[in-house]
Amino acid sequence: SEALRKLIAPYILRRTKEEVLADLPDLTAELVVCEPEEEQRKVYEEEQSRVRNYILSERENQGELRSDFMVLKALIRLRQIANHPRLVETGYEGNSGKFSEVFRMLGEVIASGHKVLVFSSFVKYLKMVAEETMVRGWKYAMLTGLTADREQTIRHFQADPECRIDVQPVKMFPHDMQAEAVDRGDVFILDPWWNVAAENQAVSRAHRIGQKRAVFVYRFITAGTLEEKILAIQERKQRLADSVITAATSIPLTDEELLEVL
Repeated sequence: SEALRKLIAPYILRRTKEEVLADLPDLTAELVVCEPEEEQRKVYEEEQSRVRNYILSERENQGELRSDFMVLKALIRLRQIANHPRLVETGYEGNSGKFSEVFRMLGEVIASGHKVLVFSSFVKYLKMVAEETMVRGWKYAMLTGLTADREQTIRHFQADPECRIDVQPVKMFPHDMQAEAVDRGDVFILDPWWNVAAENQAVSRAHRIGQKRAVFVYRFITAGTLEEKILAIQERKQRLADSVITAATSIPLTDEELLEVL
């Protein structure tokens, strides 16, 4: 990697956001590890066992998994169960440890009078968050690819002091205006993404010029699930990217890493 870095260095110039924007506020990140509910754990382990057996069987028969849509679908299901089993099982009547912790902390944000940006990889999960927010009598704004009038949604979040929660997909790139309304810069990332660069772009909607206060980022994961291993893969790929081009690069998962996750 050192030899490759020296070879390509003359062709790459990287200036980080912190180097260019000297007036950026402080950024503090915290990992929130949530214990799953017992029923949630059971659902997850049953699904994980089915997926693992399928992968081992297919790998033995086919030799590789790189184009296997079933593997991708199974990984998505496991990530959804780590959020809340209701995302994959409509009849699920139990709770989710992460869901409970997210709303406990959202309650603290609401009580403090601050606003918060809430991100997830799954629009369906964001809708669950929005529904629970309404049940609790809290105002919120929701911005997705299906939002008809984005400007109005942004203005609502900015102008209404009682609207303190803005939910949106982590990989969406909407108008930057809504970040200015986040007075303390609270950011909740409800599930980790394979490529940390996507999360960093979401965080940048609050950690930006115009933000006057410190930014606090809370990343939620469920203990004992593939979310823990996604973080480990993120760190490993970040080290590899840094050693070559010192930038967050999207590097695909290998078969071995897929098995490691499961």
